[in-house]
Amino acid sequence: MRILEVKNLKKHFFPGGGEVLKAVDGVSFHIDKGETLGLVGESGCGKTTTGRTILNLHEITEGRVIFDGIDVGASRRGVRRELKKRMQIIFQDPYASLNPRMTVGDIIAEGIDIHRMYRGIKRQERVRELLDLVGLNREHAGRFPHEFSGGQRQRIGIARALAIEPEFIVCDEPISALDVSIQAQIVNLLIKLQKELGLTYLFIAHDLSMVRHISDRVGVMYLGRLVEVAESEELYEKPNHPYTQVLLGSIPVPDPKTAREHENIEITGEIPSSLCPPSGCPFRTRCRYAMEICSVQNPPLKEVTKGHYSACHLNDKK
Repeated sequence: MRILEVKNLKKHFFPGGGEVLKAVDGVSFHIDKGETLGLVGESGCGKTTTGRTILNLHEITEGRVIFDGIDVGASRRGVRRELKKRMQIIFQDPYASLNPRMTVGDIIAEGIDIHRMYRGIKRQERVRELLDLVGLNREHAGRFPHEFSGGQRQRIGIARALAIEPEFIVCDEPISALDVSIQAQIVNLLIKLQKELGLTYLFIAHDLSMVRHISDRVGVMYLGRLVEVAESEELYEKPNHPYTQVLLGSIPVPDPKTAREHENIEITGEIPSSLCPPSGCPFRTRCRYAMEICSVQNPPLKEVTKGHYSACHLNDKK
């Protein structure tokens, strides 16, 4: 069952001087109920903006976000309030996203209070239940964020996101600010919670190895556009787009012998500015396979094999 559909989503910013920053520029994908879609790409490619625009934290410039049959952008205020209960976010920085003047109990219960879900004893019981759920002690409810480690603070952020019983969660790089040893614990916790609560995730991250571990499907973004979408194992074993091949080639290989045999595809140049993107294919200025047509026409995202979509002119030659 499809729970989320994103159709030609665009989010443009206007910094002044007549310039337009196309942070998200025509992205389309879907997520099925209970599924995890990983979203990867270099910094500045529009991953986080996509997630925030889906949740209506950024106003949609163009396109549609449909959640469980409801058009998020076109819905009435009362409907949007209900949607906020069903769609939540886990932020990247587990310290900056927590109010240092509030106790952990009040931070977790903030959404509960706004939506008037529980009061008094039931509110306290719900907070304790959530602390248990994310692997923290009930006594932690009376403490403040600065008294916890980074991993513990992210668990608090997860508990806050779960407080109003959402169905869909945008995980906005939830492990990038944590130590490597803690990252696996948080990812395993998210997987456990998904199974127990039937959650659906949009998992935004830089760590390609971790994305493979948690995701059912993976979307690759470049300069505000999706360039490839496929089942996780399919994409990692048979990447189609040259940019995806570069990203996967950059994953460190722990075995020295295997590393020597590992093909390392080099990439030249810097990511072009979203204020002035190149004509045609946005990746052509850094692609070793660039052809004349790449500078004229932006290739559409189309199915190359069953369930595997790629936006590259090379596919027209196969």
